[in-house]
Amino acid sequence: MSLSPKTQRETACALLGEKGLVRMREFRDAGIGAETVARLVRDGAVERIARGLYQLSGAMPDPQHNFAEASALVPKGVICLTSALQFHEMTLQMPSAVWMAIDRTGWKPKVDYPPIRFVRFGTKAMSEGVKRHQIDGVAVPIFEPAKTIVDCFRYRNKIGLDIALESLREGLRAKRVTPDQLWKFARSARVWTVMRPYVEATVADGA
Repeated sequence: MSLSPKTQRETACALLGEKGLVRMREFRDAGIGAETVARLVRDGAVERIARGLYQLSGAMPDPQHNFAEASALVPKGVICLTSALQFHEMTLQMPSAVWMAIDRTGWKPKVDYPPIRFVRFGTKAMSEGVKRHQIDGVAVPIFEPAKTIVDCFRYRNKIGLDIALESLREGLRAKRVTPDQLWKFARSARVWTVMRPYVEATVADGA
């Protein structure tokens, strides 16, 4: 038996409250018709943020949910740079898009939502320092803290040297990384000459 319109509306809102972002197919699987969703949008209770993707009006996006969404859509990508810093709690920055590394020779997908900023990494850089984290049932590949800090220095012209320095200070202060770990990844990425004075100064300051 199909749900009544009132029950469909309540069920839709409950589903959105639980998951944050809901796709039209998930509404259908829950027995909620397209007209009920359209009515919620017209009433201003629900926002359509991308084709076939909805959230409650005024809801703040959950960055980690966006990481899971991005990873599901781009399974060969790796969460990197400011987004990886955010995941590891090594920055106060709130990036407006998910930063994702893809292979230098790989295909660049077109994704409507979540917004993704792609960065090209070489094959070796794509394979080093990657760990998978379970987020919303998705095994999300994210670069580990030391690798992320090194990548921030590699791409400092893209994200800003201030963010790279912030990540270095916070990583060492919170003991998320060690100088030896930084040296290992920086040597592989050939940026140790750039990083060395900043690492030594930060350690000397007792970060």
